[in-house]
Amino acid sequence: MSSIETLFDRYGPAYRWLATVTAMISAIAVVLSTTIVNVAIPGIMGAFGIGQIDAQWISTGFLAAMTATMLLADWADRAFGLRASMIAALATFAAGSVLGALAPNETVLTLARIVQGAATGVVQPLAMILMFRVFPPNRRGSAMGIFGVGVVIAPALGPWIGGVLIDAFNWRYVFVLGVPFAALAILLANFLLPGREQRGPRPGFDWPGLVLLCGFLGLVLSALSNGQRHGWSSDPILLQFALSGLAFAGFVGWELVTPKPILDMRLFSILPFAAASVVSFVLGAGLFGSLYLLPLFVQTIQGLTPTQAGLLLMPAGFVLVFIFPIGGRLSDRVPPGIPIAIGLTTFALATLPTYWIDVDTGFEMLALWTAVSRVGMGLIFPSLTTGSLRVLSRELLAQGSGAINFVRQLGGAFGVNLLAILLERRTMMHADAFTASQTAGNAATTHFLDRVVELVRAAGLPEFQQMPAALGYLGQVVAIQANTLAFRDGFLIVTAIFIAALAPTWVLYRATRDGPGAPAAR
Repeated sequence: MSSIETLFDRYGPAYRWLATVTAMISAIAVVLSTTIVNVAIPGIMGAFGIGQIDAQWISTGFLAAMTATMLLADWADRAFGLRASMIAALATFAAGSVLGALAPNETVLTLARIVQGAATGVVQPLAMILMFRVFPPNRRGSAMGIFGVGVVIAPALGPWIGGVLIDAFNWRYVFVLGVPFAALAILLANFLLPGREQRGPRPGFDWPGLVLLCGFLGLVLSALSNGQRHGWSSDPILLQFALSGLAFAGFVGWELVTPKPILDMRLFSILPFAAASVVSFVLGAGLFGSLYLLPLFVQTIQGLTPTQAGLLLMPAGFVLVFIFPIGGRLSDRVPPGIPIAIGLTTFALATLPTYWIDVDTGFEMLALWTAVSRVGMGLIFPSLTTGSLRVLSRELLAQGSGAINFVRQLGGAFGVNLLAILLERRTMMHADAFTASQTAGNAATTHFLDRVVELVRAAGLPEFQQMPAALGYLGQVVAIQANTLAFRDGFLIVTAIFIAALAPTWVLYRATRDGPGAPAAR
């Protein structure tokens, strides 16, 4: 009798839902840390006296580590079993969280975030492997709909919870929020997760593949983070891009020939899985990109506090609670391409109005657009997960789970970094264009300066300071307007990539349109 059969014999049919709760709590513990630290960055910069570039590595290190270790889940499951692997990953995450809360400097803090990210990358695929083992194929969509509530609601609510903790205490408290969830998940995993299924010696690990993958991620994310500061055509940046390209080519080549690959390239020869991977990459870029842009906009342009910025995402989290189970049940009944296409279109249409966003856009309107976009997310996630894994044979299931999470997170890492670059460059471009038009021959500019001079004169400012004050205020207005237009460009890009993802969704639909029960590709 296998380990899972033993657990079913012990707990009965209820074991499926006990396993679901364990997987969900494990995912919530680690996923909270994905976005919750973002609102703490200004406080961390002030506490350690560091600049934006150094602070960015607190987020970039986490993303790189999480992306790389998502491919370890299959090997960990075969070598140690779900129970031991999950407990070890959660314990590592808790240790990294405590280290971050106690960090005496930015170096230790960055190390703590890397440890957190490495553990997070292992936990998420393990949770999905568990769900697919305890549920039959015709019920996996519903199960993923319920499980997905925890996976996506946690990063949605994370910024608000982090803002409350920072405003009430300080930034260190955001690091320990996931520790109680991790402790509870460890306790549940000890009783409810299966042990190692395979007998015999433990399989070897693909260390060269991991080193090449980490080299690629570290180099390309470092180049993207520092390109604006050093210059995109500077020797250090070009060298990092070149080395990252070599590392990526080496990784792909090695995975094709090694007998124990960390990423089995056979997965991408299966057309539905390859199409789902493209959609997953776009999903990660769009989701994490929107979670990056919107809180940043309302804080830098509209002057909201961290708590208010996080509160903006709360209605979206509650929407997901209701939509995810519906999306899960839908994915069990229709080909996955249909709900994915509806979800992508809904997300794109809800994001499009943000192209006209400005300083006067109401809080309620922004919350409404965000909530509607999450309706689309709730339709996409369950169908994408079940659709991508349903077409895989049993021996590729664990690899596929890690790969689809890896691709989605890779999209998130690239999406956030590229949007940050776009935001900075477009702000400079719009600022230059606005500045060039602020001349004495511009009637609007002259009228604006005259009005400001009247206001500062009425306030009692000496005459010799009135025009410099008006010009200084004009400069602030130009900067804010340029930044606003750059944010609009960013939101338009997010909309465009979701629309572009309809093309691979059509491929996925064509490959699986015979219905949920269609034979899986082998």
